[in-house]
Amino acid sequence: MAASGTFGTGVDETVADAGMAATGQRDYAGLRARLIEATRGVADRAELMRRSVELLWETLGSAGVSWVGFYEISADGSEMTLAAREPKPACSPIGLHGVCGRAFTERRAIVVGDVSSLGEGYIACDPLDRSELVLPLFAAETSVEAGSPIAWGVLDLDSSEADAFGPADIVGLRDAMLAAGLTVALPEGLSMLAI
Repeated sequence: MAASGTFGTGVDETVADAGMAATGQRDYAGLRARLIEATRGVADRAELMRRSVELLWETLGSAGVSWVGFYEISADGSEMTLAAREPKPACSPIGLHGVCGRAFTERRAIVVGDVSSLGEGYIACDPLDRSELVLPLFAAETSVEAGSPIAWGVLDLDSSEADAFGPADIVGLRDAMLAAGLTVALPEGLSMLAI
């Protein structure tokens, strides 16, 4: 079952009713505060990702998240390369046919409740993964064609539990990435696809 919606200041009711697991146990407010402190004065994107992935893992690794990482788009736009991750290596580079590439090209967050439903559209780095959340990240520069911020990469989270992610995770992670300076808000809001 797929559901979609848009995140402006709140969560679209279509998305809220998507049947995904409650994620109230994840402390996104605390994560955001810690990211603000850890990234204050840092301008280098690679360093921001490194600091952020450490805090993301420290905060979410005991809350049902089995892996967290950042992928950046290649210079020619044909693939994505792993830039920072915890706690273990992952596939890199990856094509744009998977969930990360789809979130990047469609400019929307994607939550997959059961990765086995994706078939060949799933890039399996860890056979134990059951669900995934991918959040596109945007730079302040704008595209002349689109008139909105340019996507530069994605934040990718995996879980060994099915239906581990939901709308609250997207909002919490988006706010955390805004606080860390790794994305900018989209004027039209951030939309989501739940698979």
